[in-house]
Amino acid sequence: MPSTRRSPLAAILWGGFIAGTVDIGAASLISGYSPVVILKYVAGGLLGRGSLAGGMGNAVLGLLLQWIMSIVIAAIFVVFLRNRVARPNLWTAWGIAYGAVVFAVMNYVVVPLSALHSVPHFSVFSFVANLAAMLLFGWIVGFFAKLMLRTETA
Repeated sequence: MPSTRRSPLAAILWGGFIAGTVDIGAASLISGYSPVVILKYVAGGLLGRGSLAGGMGNAVLGLLLQWIMSIVIAAIFVVFLRNRVARPNLWTAWGIAYGAVVFAVMNYVVVPLSALHSVPHFSVFSFVANLAAMLLFGWIVGFFAKLMLRTETA
């Protein structure tokens, strides 16, 4: 039976687009803000606080930035698994662990260094909810990496 080869690029793009899109929805649910406002906050990482007063162009920029970051994050994970640094059959555990790393890097490195200069304010709810969202993000990226690795190693 011939196997279908899926490319690492497909895993990276699917994982990045879907995880990034789900992340916007999760941020909207957690914060109570609309996805458009969340996307303006994402654009604010590049443009600063003025992005919140901008129109739909800023939201579209935020979506593009979100997808670019998500694709880069997915690419790092796919390379990690593809180079056998982690065991591919443990993709669920590695994906969730990677989500925890992404949570730490985004909250304590990327966001504070962004044009918003925002430092996360700690509350148990926001910490747990945002960590759960990033664990889901990592799981989604891991799932798509697994699909690619299954066909490469078969």
